[in-house]
Amino acid sequence: MSHVTIEDVAKTVTVQPGAVVSKVIHRDADVDVTVFAFDAGEGITQHTASRPAIVQVLAGRLRFTTEGEDLNAVPGTWIYLSAGAPHTIAAVEPTVMLLTLLRPER
Repeated sequence: MSHVTIEDVAKTVTVQPGAVVSKVIHRDADVDVTVFAFDAGEGITQHTASRPAIVQVLAGRLRFTTEGEDLNAVPGTWIYLSAGAPHTIAAVEPTVMLLTLLRPER
């Protein structure tokens, strides 16, 4: 398949009360793409990704912390993380986020 189209990525998941919900929307030899929905006050504690990652906020607002820097991530925010970069995600309000994990060239 040469391309994949999803009309409204933010609508592929729904924010659930008191939860973090995720859905893989595409996976191939080059990337894994996952949409996350966070209720306000929910998040993911400090962790690292084994591969380079791109985070995009589609709706809502996150406090995204990496390398001691707190970022106010709102729709349109684009964040690139090198493999192994520690980071924390906390939803300030109900939020939908797109995560793209890249596979380095072999």
